[in-house]
Amino acid sequence: MLTVFTPSFADDANTNAQNLTAKEVVSRLPPDRFRVVLLGDGAPDPRILARENTEILRWSRHGNTPRWLTHVLLSKTDIYFFPREGPLDTLFMFFRRSLGLSVALVTYVVAALDRGVGPKMARAIREADHVVGNSRYVTQTVEERFGITAGTIYDGIKRDVFYPSSDGRQPHSKLIVFYAGSFQPGKRVNVVIREAAKWPAVEFRLAGRGEEEDKNRSLVSELGCRNVTFLGHLSQQGLAEEMRMADIFLFPSISEGHPQVLGQAAACGLPAVAMDFYRPEYVVNGETGYLVKSESELSYSLGLLLSDRDLRRRMSAAAARHALQFDWDKVARDWESAFLEAVSIRRKRH
Repeated sequence: MLTVFTPSFADDANTNAQNLTAKEVVSRLPPDRFRVVLLGDGAPDPRILARENTEILRWSRHGNTPRWLTHVLLSKTDIYFFPREGPLDTLFMFFRRSLGLSVALVTYVVAALDRGVGPKMARAIREADHVVGNSRYVTQTVEERFGITAGTIYDGIKRDVFYPSSDGRQPHSKLIVFYAGSFQPGKRVNVVIREAAKWPAVEFRLAGRGEEEDKNRSLVSELGCRNVTFLGHLSQQGLAEEMRMADIFLFPSISEGHPQVLGQAAACGLPAVAMDFYRPEYVVNGETGYLVKSESELSYSLGLLLSDRDLRRRMSAAAARHALQFDWDKVARDWESAFLEAVSIRRKRH
């Protein structure tokens, strides 16, 4: 049996994309072949709580990093999966190298590196026994920047949560454009709001929070938009319900790797308009939505969808079909293979 440690939180309420990925993967690993150790701060995901051979290291107000590090170093850990850029990851890599530990490091890269990479993530990539990107483009940027061979494993989609409406997309009194994501500068929520100002008869619903929320609310007031609703943070179920109610998903972010939210929207049968810079594979340009290179293209593509009901219907059906290939059960099997490969590589080096 192999022991996998991941510095990811098992909390059911934690909807951070990286933690969601880790929970989906480890909850599916065969418990007779993989022992899993995660972190915890609140009530765990029920699947992880019920999983055999699973341990949750609890968060406390003080001393978490040394306590967690001691556990990883002194227990029989075979795989350190999904390092981030925190003190625990930095110290683990220091001791791994200085002590010559046999723990395999599996680094999952979830952001394209075409615009650079921080020193901590660079180290996690250089010292990894196996590196995986979450899209072909992310993997390409890793290989080009570091001169290594990396794999690709996509994030899956929770089909019990994200699925199309059973009675199809019903006409509303108003069309609904939906955005979900953080309110950070690179997400460009202001672009969504400026589109709302152009379409006063269309309802724009925005889910998320972040440092630019007040600034975005001020922009709504400045432009006199009465058709914008701020929804705050949503649970996964709440997010899915909003997606099934909406007509178009508008995602102007330029700060991405391979955002799960695009796959979730597709699974709910929601045509998307997104930027092409990071080449998201959850959207097929011209079939399930539009991938655009500029704000003018974004505005034009949104106009096409808002003005053509038949186009929305075709793209909705195509998006739901396309999303079927992103299956968490297959993803978990791919990670099983990646873990076994990493352990084999590490053992050959030691």
